[in-house]
Amino acid sequence: MINNSQIPPLEDPTQEAQEPTVLDLYKSVTKDWGSFFNFIRSLWDARRREELDRALVNEVAQHYVSEPMPEQPVRVSYFPWRSLLAFFLALGAQSLLEPQNRQTNIAVVLYVLAAGVCIWAYFKNEWHLPALPVTWQTSDDLSTRTIPFLLSIVLALTAFWFFGGGVFTLVNVLLWLLAIGFLFWGLWVKRPKIEQENNPETRTKKMLWSALVLSVFAVTIFFRLYQIDSVPAEPFSDHAEKILDVYDISQGEYKIFFPRNTGREAFQMYWTLLVANVFGTGLSFLSLKLGTALLGILTIPYVYLLGKEYGGSRVGLFALALFGIAYWPNVISRIGLRFPLYPLFTAPTLFYLIRGLRTRNRNDFLLSGIFLGLGLHGYSPFRMVPILVVAAFIIYVIHVRSKENRQQALLWLVILAVTSLFVFLPLLRYLLANPDIFGYRAMTRLTSAEAALPGPAWEIFLSNLMNGLLMFNWDNGSIWVHSVPMRPALDVVAGALFVIGILLLIVRYIRQLDWRDLFLLISIPVLLMPSVLSLAFPAENPSLNRTGGAAVAVFIVSALALDGFVSSLSGVRSGRRAFVAYGVTALLFAASAFQNYDLVFNKFNENFKGGAWNTSEMGRLISEFRDKNGQTDSVWIVPFPYWVDTRLPGVWAGIPNRDFALWPENFAETLNVPGPKLIMYRVDDLETENALKVLYPNGVFSRYTSSYPDKDFMVLRIER
Repeated sequence: MINNSQIPPLEDPTQEAQEPTVLDLYKSVTKDWGSFFNFIRSLWDARRREELDRALVNEVAQHYVSEPMPEQPVRVSYFPWRSLLAFFLALGAQSLLEPQNRQTNIAVVLYVLAAGVCIWAYFKNEWHLPALPVTWQTSDDLSTRTIPFLLSIVLALTAFWFFGGGVFTLVNVLLWLLAIGFLFWGLWVKRPKIEQENNPETRTKKMLWSALVLSVFAVTIFFRLYQIDSVPAEPFSDHAEKILDVYDISQGEYKIFFPRNTGREAFQMYWTLLVANVFGTGLSFLSLKLGTALLGILTIPYVYLLGKEYGGSRVGLFALALFGIAYWPNVISRIGLRFPLYPLFTAPTLFYLIRGLRTRNRNDFLLSGIFLGLGLHGYSPFRMVPILVVAAFIIYVIHVRSKENRQQALLWLVILAVTSLFVFLPLLRYLLANPDIFGYRAMTRLTSAEAALPGPAWEIFLSNLMNGLLMFNWDNGSIWVHSVPMRPALDVVAGALFVIGILLLIVRYIRQLDWRDLFLLISIPVLLMPSVLSLAFPAENPSLNRTGGAAVAVFIVSALALDGFVSSLSGVRSGRRAFVAYGVTALLFAASAFQNYDLVFNKFNENFKGGAWNTSEMGRLISEFRDKNGQTDSVWIVPFPYWVDTRLPGVWAGIPNRDFALWPENFAETLNVPGPKLIMYRVDDLETENALKVLYPNGVFSRYTSSYPDKDFMVLRIER
């Protein structure tokens, strides 16, 4: 909530002679070479952009009455050495937290100094965060279209009944979609169209900005899809479970929830089958990876929109770039598991929620509810987001003054909740029928259902919370399958910006009391909770996968700090300073991109290969055997503890539904199988080797030399 006594209100929008229009502003900045430079600079300059936005708000104020805009910080004319010093102190601190040269004590001292200098720069008006977009004071007339709304309820109840079988059918899916459609018809509000100035200067600016955004977006797509066929190189057991689930769908088992492997929501399974059919990649590891990489790409536009909602187009661009090239969201997007579904649905849920509360637009709450409901079909950590949504409304209600606004907020929360409930309907039916299966995975981490808690719950929680909050700048955990163990989740540039961004957000909230700042701060620990609440297995915290939703908020914070830093360097008059600011920005992104590239395609790749088993090479032998002999019924793999999952070589060979395991007690049965045979087993499994030599004294035993260090395995070939 903004302190109106300290902030000048917007001018009366009816006084057109006193307030320039957007066209007037553009004419003023393009009348000569000096003004033209300012026009180019306006693509980046937050202060100039905010002037244009302010004029636009005044032009459309006849439709919407807005709250006063926060007072704009005065950009100093002298060189902002405090801002520069604070930032480079933070960079130095974060670089000393990198694993290869970690010096924690010095890093802490540098961060403390950076914080002090940053606050100094703030009060000297050198480094401020960009202004939050203006809040509109429209009211909701509570109107509904009664008949469509009532029909939606009837259809939803009917669909709920038909979902009792635990599978999707043509009938229940049709009823479900109709219920959602009629709900939208009943509650959607037609908003008056705001006409904006559309002249050559405006179109030119939009085209230049769109080209820049698309160029940066293209770079982020490169980071998501580059070497997707080989990074990561090998699947592990969870992938075998996913492939079997997708195979079940291909055989006509249209499940709402897949109970295999402690239970999984259905979204990824159907998405993978779609990707496999569209791209012709079959039921393969590549289909899983390509599917989740595409989900990671779909997240990026909403990160841009959320950044724009918090600070304008430039913040959106910075958030897009930082998130798009970052190692953390990149790795969890290319693993081939459900991990990117957490940030994918978190970003639009929060975007429409925050924009809806800012503009008082009921339609945004309907859209937020859609993504909230879809997210619950995606990845189980997303179950924390409904709690965050409720927290947002509580924070909002605490900050607004008007009783009418509080009452409307309650209505909007009901609309959002009902919409998400409609979308969640199939899983709700399954949950009520099978609560133990639906909640089993979460309960094994939160309680002693699978393993006893290693200490008092509150002590583990506090320790987990501290470790979770430190993951961004210190240690992202030790799980090698989706991280580079024992390193920060953020690169040096993003990590330094994040710390400064958090500090500036706290200071701004204390001074302006805007609910959006507090919500952004609170959203980070809340979105970490799926990892923090691993009380039975604290070694699993922190983890990049169960904290993926927090990445959305984290990179928004970093982008806000970067925008403020660029504005500080740009100043108000000197064109040379503006070029310096943009040059420094380009260097920062280049350094960030270089480090993140190395983290994903070198460090993570090599570390993953060291932990994964070479099932692809076994799959290649199976394929060669099939090409030569026309069948694979006489191919087996002898299981061994903590070795390969005997289902995965078949996936590589295009046989996704077969387990090639041959247990020692069944060795003798292979004598009854005619024709050539192929048996693979672990190098140090001497018991198996001795048993097979007794059964097949004339067999050819050889050692397969793997391209992976220390991953050789033995091969027994029997020709007849």
